[in-house]
Amino acid sequence: MDEARIREAIDAHWRASAAGDLDAEHDIYDDNAICEYPQSGERIVGRANLQALRSHHPDKPSGFNVRRIQGTGTLWVTEYIISYKGRATCTVSIMEFRNIKVVHETQYFAEPFEAPEWRSQWVERIT
Repeated sequence: MDEARIREAIDAHWRASAAGDLDAEHDIYDDNAICEYPQSGERIVGRANLQALRSHHPDKPSGFNVRRIQGTGTLWVTEYIISYKGRATCTVSIMEFRNIKVVHETQYFAEPFEAPEWRSQWVERIT
């Protein structure tokens, strides 16, 4: 497995995502890729359907920040924050590769929340 080429493909994917370049963003996917959103119970089958779904999103991201990419072999995870209309969503993307193409992706989305004061003595704030 060529991890360097996978990492290059992932970096290009997130750059294109941040720029709103739908064609370049979807170059990473196999034609028969599956993308799942477990929180909403949705499965998108096929690159064309995934690109069509994303191209019909009613808003364009107002911010996009990759926090961390970690992986080895065929399994890679990206943590990022995407914002729509100034509202941030913490996101995790888990990608499985075959032949430098994503064949399966699972994405989790979570809205930030205020940390409770009671635990402040044991934590550091992340910006």
